[in-house]
Amino acid sequence: MTVASLTGIDRIARAFDRARDERRMAIAIYLTVGFPDRAATSGLLRAALDGGADVIELGVPFSDPMADGTTIQRASETALRAGVRLDDCIAEGAALVAERDATVLLMGYLNPFLRYGRERLAAECVRSGIAGVIVPDLPAEESADLDTVLRPAGVARIDLYAPTTPDDRLARLLPAARGFVYCVSLTGVTGARAGLSDDVRPFVERVRARTSLPVAVGFGISRPDHVRSLRGIADGVIVGSAAIDAVATSGERGLRDLVRSLREAGTA
Repeated sequence: MTVASLTGIDRIARAFDRARDERRMAIAIYLTVGFPDRAATSGLLRAALDGGADVIELGVPFSDPMADGTTIQRASETALRAGVRLDDCIAEGAALVAERDATVLLMGYLNPFLRYGRERLAAECVRSGIAGVIVPDLPAEESADLDTVLRPAGVARIDLYAPTTPDDRLARLLPAARGFVYCVSLTGVTGARAGLSDDVRPFVERVRARTSLPVAVGFGISRPDHVRSLRGIADGVIVGSAAIDAVATSGERGLRDLVRSLREAGTA
């Protein structure tokens, strides 16, 4: 299979397969497009890859990011003031895929995607090589209209599941999941935490019992010791607020160093 023929779902599988073959956890890094300014985004995305990120989540700025804590809220506000829109996010993703053959996802809320148009979104993801979308405010039970256009295009729609998700819901929904399963480490919004909940291991085990897809844990993952604590439990981690904090403090160098430390911590 050539690179040009890879679907988005293929790209996600390849990223997790590479990490598994290298006996380490996959590292997904979330960055808000347009933070700290529009001109910085391109260099930051490449710095994350240089540090060892396997997956890049492009944060689509939104005025009411209800699943996000203050760090990402402020980053979104900055990007919106700079005029960043969904088209800009797709363009950044297309450039990154063309240059680095990266695995890129869009993470954003439903309203911008609906305004953009479902069919147009699917077509642009395919054209740009964007592998999938994460829509925190779209329950899987209400996703049929979006799935109708994304699934035939090979673009993954990745659901988030919290530790409070009952077994019957996991059993009902996970067979239709694509790409990977995003396990939220806690109930609440995004943001760096001092430690991870004891609920994470049994939660991931419940998910694994119902799917063969890779499992990635996000929300609250901010330090190498968090990643080390998930070795042997999850296939990957997703880091957002800590990445944005590193950008705000030390720019590309700080982001690169953070990603490198997370990758090292996830290596067996």
